[in-house]
Amino acid sequence: MSTTATTHGAREHARAQAGTVVDTMPTIPAHTHPAPPAGVAAADLTWAETVAGGGYTHKVLARGTRLRLTDPTGDACAHLLLYNADAPWERLNVADTVKVQWNAYLGTSVALLSDQARVLATVVADSGGRHDALCGTSTVDGNTERYGDGAPQGPSPAGLALFTLAAAKHGLTPRDLPPSLSFFQGVRVGGDGALEFTGSAGPGHTVELRTELPVVVLIANVAHPLDPRPDYVSGPLEVLAWRDHPATPDSPEWTHTPEARRAFENTADYLTAREL
Repeated sequence: MSTTATTHGAREHARAQAGTVVDTMPTIPAHTHPAPPAGVAAADLTWAETVAGGGYTHKVLARGTRLRLTDPTGDACAHLLLYNADAPWERLNVADTVKVQWNAYLGTSVALLSDQARVLATVVADSGGRHDALCGTSTVDGNTERYGDGAPQGPSPAGLALFTLAAAKHGLTPRDLPPSLSFFQGVRVGGDGALEFTGSAGPGHTVELRTELPVVVLIANVAHPLDPRPDYVSGPLEVLAWRDHPATPDSPEWTHTPEARRAFENTADYLTAREL
């Protein structure tokens, strides 16, 4: 008979797992992470986690936090949603992020805009350049048709299903899930308007975001819906965040384009009105 067949046995089994360390898990507290980024004091780390392929994570981050995503193997795809942590009905608007800035491609200095024309976060560093603001994430029906399963607990979980779980941890429902951005698996638009999957830039690349408002971050690390490989492929994703400073009028991102300047001014106006 299994030792977990009784309540006492199950308790002992569960307690025996204390201290177990695996490759994909959060480091708690974050300052105990063994390898903080160069120039970053361990005490400033606020989030350190490796997310398994087919997994998800979520966190509330303060304004001015630097968030670094790293693709160790070249097979991660970080699907991202952002919400104003103080007013979560304000959320990432991918359509505005693209059209307002006249740019379909994510990269350094691109502002991630909310549906209120404010800046939720800014891309401040990018070593790979293979990202996607056009396709969104995968669905249960799509993954079921393609891989035979799209359930969160199955072998080929869909991003939308994982976002639903992550959102629920913050009181959000499926109706609160807008289209998402994807980092580390690229898509380009051909001359005929067709979408071309360009894949990964390779292992070890990073992208860094700086939060310009306090935000709820949801991440689903799942295969990109346009990935042509017949098997479901999703590698680990490293997530690190640390205390930094939000943009100022002197920051290059603030003046990157006239549209970015206006969005940053909208953000500053919103924050000023909330000050006591």
